[in-house]
Amino acid sequence: MPPSDEHSTAADLDRVVELLAGKRIAVLSGAGLSTDSGIPDYRGEGRVVRKPMTFQEFRSDPAKRQRYWAGSHLGWRTFAAAVPNDGHRALAELEREGIVTGVITQNVDGLHLRSGSRRVVEIHGSMDRAVCLTCGQVFSRSDLAATLDRANPWIDEPGSVQLQPDGDVEITDVERFVVPDCSVCGGVLKPDVVFFGEFVPAEKFRESVSIVADADALLVVGSSLTVNSGVRLVDHAVRRKHPVVIVNRGTTRSDRRAAVKLDAGTTETLVALASRLGAVVAGTGTGTGTGEPGMIVG
Repeated sequence: MPPSDEHSTAADLDRVVELLAGKRIAVLSGAGLSTDSGIPDYRGEGRVVRKPMTFQEFRSDPAKRQRYWAGSHLGWRTFAAAVPNDGHRALAELEREGIVTGVITQNVDGLHLRSGSRRVVEIHGSMDRAVCLTCGQVFSRSDLAATLDRANPWIDEPGSVQLQPDGDVEITDVERFVVPDCSVCGGVLKPDVVFFGEFVPAEKFRESVSIVADADALLVVGSSLTVNSGVRLVDHAVRRKHPVVIVNRGTTRSDRRAAVKLDAGTTETLVALASRLGAVVAGTGTGTGTGEPGMIVG
């Protein structure tokens, strides 16, 4: 980073600390927070623009549902192996110190809860569960993954899966992929996440609004705010005259509404912010690139 950029970033961080010091902070997190845990984001620089499957397609087309589950099953292995990074741990410590009032996350990886955060609203659901669209029965994703492995032993055969340049996977013989039905009623199983074309559950959005209302400021980390639910939460904060701070690589839809926009990485910024606001965070050093192993430094 050129010296002028370093000076600008340091000055912006000073402004963030001055703005947030002594305030109770609500946090809205997005995919940029989990990139240091090895989970790629959706819209980062160089990403191929993808057309996600809609809920209507998933529900109505068995072939598309089969293709979705094949790719999702392989992707689950990456999710299951991911661990929280120092940014997640910094937020958990800020909550223990009473500085952060709660985390609203657009991520479905479960890393906030695994890092020790207690008040977490997974506004788009979680990949560690699956739900039956007919009877509502909820299943553990790890148990379902074991069932899928048994039903599809060929999935690990050489040549059955091709890695694409953008990191996605292509199943070469997807029509062979067996998707189990609900063991309770025989209905269709779906990961317990919000698809495009679905609404965020009303009770989750109400709880998210409550977290924003109970705080004095809103900190957005790692989100481009492309999804309307995030923009609406920024709207709620602005209407209450709560200052909004955005930390994200690249522009967001709400940059002009932020009191401070910091174009920086989330992990290092959260670690520095936690230190400056008085929280002492113990972690593994994941994603910071600085400090002794097992330590986080500001």
